[in-house]
Amino acid sequence: MQIQIFGCERELDESRIGADPATIREQVREYESGTRTAFDLEIAFPDDFTGSVMRAMTEISAGETRTYGAIADDLESAPIAVGQACGRNPIPVIVPCHRIVGVDSLVGYGGGLDLKRRLLEHEGAGIPGE
Repeated sequence: MQIQIFGCERELDESRIGADPATIREQVREYESGTRTAFDLEIAFPDDFTGSVMRAMTEISAGETRTYGAIADDLESAPIAVGQACGRNPIPVIVPCHRIVGVDSLVGYGGGLDLKRRLLEHEGAGIPGE
């Protein structure tokens, strides 16, 4: 399913979310308006490394960031592997891959760096290197 967030479209694999599309869209609208900081949706995580990274993402609160290296250390992996798993996140925004950043820069984001910056600014998170 497609969602709109800050004027951008993102694709979500709703089969991984235990809610109907109307509920998902409503929670995204609440997040965008600032009345919601966390999603209250049941997530079916993949049973692989991507799922482990996704679980780690959900532990990062709105307004906070973690580096690819910090997540890699926690998972006994490499930062590049964490970045690749972030790129495979089937439910971006809901599972906040935008909260994982480089040590001194935003680095990549499937929705584009402008959207990543906008999401982090919306949450009040600091932007690395700025």
